Amino acid sequence: VQLQASGGGLVQTGGSLRLSCVASGLAFSTHVMGWFRQAPGKEREFVAAISWSGGSTPYGDSVKGRFTISRDNTKNTVYLQMNSLKPEDTAVYYCAAERSAVVFTTVSPYDYWGQGTQVTVSS
Repeated sequence: VQLQASGGGLVQTGGSLRLSCVASGLAFSTHVMGWFRQAPGKEREFVAAISWSGGSTPYGDSVKGRFTISRDNTKNTVYLQMNSLKPEDTAVYYCAAERSAVVFTTVSPYDYWGQGTQVTVSS
């Protein structure tokens, strides 16, 4: 299984970025997909997740109303649209996949992880 995240970069406060994560080696349409982030010296934090069909999309409190998760099962890809970015959004962002049908919002249930992509928001 491989999860390849991309789309990170350096952006100014208030800007936008779109992260993508392409999955291979798994039945993508029957995996819950999630995005997490980890800043230096902090624990990995839940950002967003999406159910198989996209009908359930929980978000972390700090990103609600600014970030949108979506998926394209025909492309084995999950996206994270990030708007109104703030310096506190600076972190390495990881995509993850989970085999059950439950949309978990914690780290431990996720079975597979990508390598991460750096997002830096300058003030």
